[in-house]
Amino acid sequence: MKYYPYETFKNDTNKLIQEVKPFEPDTLLAIARGGLTLAHAMAEGLDIREVQSLRTELYDKTLKREGLSLFGACDFTQNAKVLVVDDISDSGETLRFVMGYLQESFPSVTFKTVTLFYKPTSIYEPDFWVHKTDEWIDFFWERDFR
Repeated sequence: MKYYPYETFKNDTNKLIQEVKPFEPDTLLAIARGGLTLAHAMAEGLDIREVQSLRTELYDKTLKREGLSLFGACDFTQNAKVLVVDDISDSGETLRFVMGYLQESFPSVTFKTVTLFYKPTSIYEPDFWVHKTDEWIDFFWERDFR
């Protein structure tokens, strides 16, 4: 297990902000809960006020469930480019599922994905990511507030 501290998060988020700027998203979609912290920070850095969220559940702590659940709804009828934000593409099942749902529901919108971490065993590679890893990541927001 690798601890991921705030200072590293801040530096990595600033790198991601610079990488995604050419995409010019008009909205951010946070995948709750892991993507909420990154989406908020990126919204500030990109000066984007419209942030929406969906909640998914694939893990109970470190145990993977049998199926993925999606909660909530989004409305992108007034949007052209949406950046989907999560903390990690671990198995990739969450991002693949969410992206399939979004592309089917909003075919006229361009979606791109961003994560802090990408595991090479993932079935979904985000458009933007900072670190490739095989380790389980212990994010500061999971440890430091308990």
